[in-house]
Amino acid sequence: MVEADPTQAASIRDLCKDYVLAGETVHALRDVSFDVPNGDFISIMGPSGSGKSTLLNLLGCLDRPSSGTFLLGGGDVAQMDDDELAETRALRIGFVFQSFNLLPGLSVVENIEVPLYYSGRLNIESRKRCLELAKMVGLESRLEHKPTQLSGGQQQRVAIARSLVNNPQFVLADEPTGNLDSKTTSEILDLLANLNNEGRTIIIVTHESEVAERTKRSIVLYDGYIRSDERH
Repeated sequence: MVEADPTQAASIRDLCKDYVLAGETVHALRDVSFDVPNGDFISIMGPSGSGKSTLLNLLGCLDRPSSGTFLLGGGDVAQMDDDELAETRALRIGFVFQSFNLLPGLSVVENIEVPLYYSGRLNIESRKRCLELAKMVGLESRLEHKPTQLSGGQQQRVAIARSLVNNPQFVLADEPTGNLDSKTTSEILDLLANLNNEGRTIIIVTHESEVAERTKRSIVLYDGYIRSDERH
């Protein structure tokens, strides 16, 4: 049994995920093991079918492993029930998506507030935090703008601010620059790097080598295995 280590944001040991398709077992992840130290900045790469999306779902507590251990905040994700998984997603993980996933009818600051609303933690103090986060990502002059009034880079900045509102254990970004041009990609990566320099733990799932090169460490998957795990 793996014991919780306070220096680690997450610990993964011998993680496996199997699916049964058309009567055959597909081994999507095989004996994956790695630690995520607090303050790390990791990219996860791999070709289609490598297990990248499966690992993303497990790290985001959107699914449970078939076997192995995934410790997050001292709790074993494999042993959590649906309510515990939902609470873990809400309070311990900040999500950033390729398609931004903003609510079109809400303003910038209201979109940042959404996780607080769903967790029942929206109050005067937490609203102040949302305003501070909007300023941190450079959107203090766009607080009342709707997503359709923002550029792609500005929408992603809203998504990043939203991911931080519950002060999560780590931020999990799924192809966060996939819909952005090269200049805006660089700006978003600068923002993520600055957050990491301030102590945020960040994991980026990407297929772009230029994105991976901006992180401190790259894990490459192939056929469900870790092919390499290197620090830059």
